[in-house]
Amino acid sequence: MYNLVLTIAESDIYKVTLIFFALYPMFMALVWIWSSIIYFFRREHRGDMSFYEVADEDLPAVSIIVPAYHEELTVARTLGGLLQIDYPDFEIIVVNDASDDDTLAEAQKFIHDSHVRIIDKRVNEGKAMAINDALPLASGEIIMVVDGDAVPDSDVLRWVVPHFLHNPRLAAVTGNPRVRNPYTLLAKIQTIEFSSIISLLKRSQVVWGRVMTVSGVIGVYRKSALEDVGLCVHDCVTEDISTSWEFQRRYYDIRYEPRAMVRMQVPHTLRALWSQRLRWARGLAQTLRRNAGVWRHWRNRRIWPVYLEASLSILWAYSFMILTTMWLITWVIGAPLLGATPIPEWWGMLIGTISLTQLAVGVLMDRKYDPDVARYYFWAALYPLVYWFQMSIITCIATPGGLLHPKGPGTWRTPRSAD
Repeated sequence: MYNLVLTIAESDIYKVTLIFFALYPMFMALVWIWSSIIYFFRREHRGDMSFYEVADEDLPAVSIIVPAYHEELTVARTLGGLLQIDYPDFEIIVVNDASDDDTLAEAQKFIHDSHVRIIDKRVNEGKAMAINDALPLASGEIIMVVDGDAVPDSDVLRWVVPHFLHNPRLAAVTGNPRVRNPYTLLAKIQTIEFSSIISLLKRSQVVWGRVMTVSGVIGVYRKSALEDVGLCVHDCVTEDISTSWEFQRRYYDIRYEPRAMVRMQVPHTLRALWSQRLRWARGLAQTLRRNAGVWRHWRNRRIWPVYLEASLSILWAYSFMILTTMWLITWVIGAPLLGATPIPEWWGMLIGTISLTQLAVGVLMDRKYDPDVARYYFWAALYPLVYWFQMSIITCIATPGGLLHPKGPGTWRTPRSAD
């Protein structure tokens, strides 16, 4: 065993893996920070709001689709919030996806309002099919999809619709999800994550040229673009990622609008978070497999950085798990230590410091729209210590299945609470 350890330590593969493991998170954090700052000063820091100033008579009709499956605890709050939207012409189409709870009954409480219509499906086919079934009945050219647990701010359409008026090749605008239930430690960490990881990364990806995902909790689409790409991708566990890539492979644009905020629930137990992120990781792997052909076409070059970053993040997760396992094995058997210690030392502290800097930049940008987010930065130190390890395990488990089976049913059930 001692000789085997020495052989591994001297191998080029081990040395390259160790260097990649150490440098990749720091390099990407710096890239995200720098490119998000570029985005911020180009698109957010300027005081000129003329881009968003559109007269009511020039605003197109919007159809809001709410796919709902087992949302009896939350759909009433969502519909109540949607009816408070400040916009001259909109309708709400609730799609009850064969729920066997009281989702339909809760939605029917709003049927007296002329803005609200309900589609009651008898077969559960998943979120993407619920959206696709509602599209032929939607009167608006602009479609906003909102999850059944989400409550957008009343001015959300005022922020997103002008993007479509200024850019005829725009297929979608992704909004800025905020955590509505930051009551547990896990939810507090996710509050920081959405500001400093997801929001920061979307800013960066716009600068790179392509966006990984139109957020499933709030996405606004041009109806004709959805029809052009064959509607929402329904045979993948993450319809939002796959549909976003379909747009961009057809050379449509996607934009991020940080002012378009929506309050949503996040998992507050490890079991619920595990289930959610396992689905996300599997869906990303499915999308990468389905879109491997982008490397063959120069016209798809703008999506290459997003594809490469996603692939390298998966490789980093595997290197993290392999090197940590090696360290534990060599520590247990008393051999010279290999791999990466799970206990942060000076290099780990350096990585953690850069990660906390990234989190701070994200908080500073988003506190302009959500001042409360700053008070959760206290919990940011737990993100690299706890979250990375859990997400790496999930990625390693979910990726092989997604790569081997790029198609599959798009149905699932998300646990909800009344909070």
